[in-house]
Amino acid sequence: MGDHKEQPVRVGAAVRRRRRALELTLAAVAERSGLSVPFLSQVENDRARPSRTSLEKLADALRTTAVELLAAADPAASVDLVRADPGAEDDFEPRTRSLVRGHHQLHASEFTGDHDAGREFQHRNDELMYVADGAVEIEAEGRAYRLGRGDTLYLTGGVRHRWRATVPDTRVVVVAVAEHIEAVQDRSR
Repeated sequence: MGDHKEQPVRVGAAVRRRRRALELTLAAVAERSGLSVPFLSQVENDRARPSRTSLEKLADALRTTAVELLAAADPAASVDLVRADPGAEDDFEPRTRSLVRGHHQLHASEFTGDHDAGREFQHRNDELMYVADGAVEIEAEGRAYRLGRGDTLYLTGGVRHRWRATVPDTRVVVVAVAEHIEAVQDRSR
């Protein structure tokens, strides 16, 4: 695939998620690893890249491995092209296609064709549904919504919902905040 190259990774978010999951402070990790608090803060904020030795010390302090931290890291690339599936226009079978590759702060998927209307969803974080073609019926929090081409429906985290295509060849794009992100509600509104 000429459109996607291996890129350096940003390990900071993975380190922060792991540290918080263990309920450790930066000071506690610094003590366990022998690394300084300012350096750890820079790593978590992707202002410094740890050497292999520092990453291993950090992983040990977080009761994991350097490989696991790298696997959970975010790619540093800011652009990633996902091409359309060739021949999919002639294929009218229901399908789901991921529009974003890798481990990111958002997920985006395209659903084409019919969908299991009986399946109920409840996502931890916010989600936006956009009808690219066709029409859908969405039931959310006891209310029914009919959406046509170009319509969107925004669902905050925790809202139970289900949906179904009401016309053939419907395409729905769903964009959601990733499950590994701890979304914070703005109470000032």
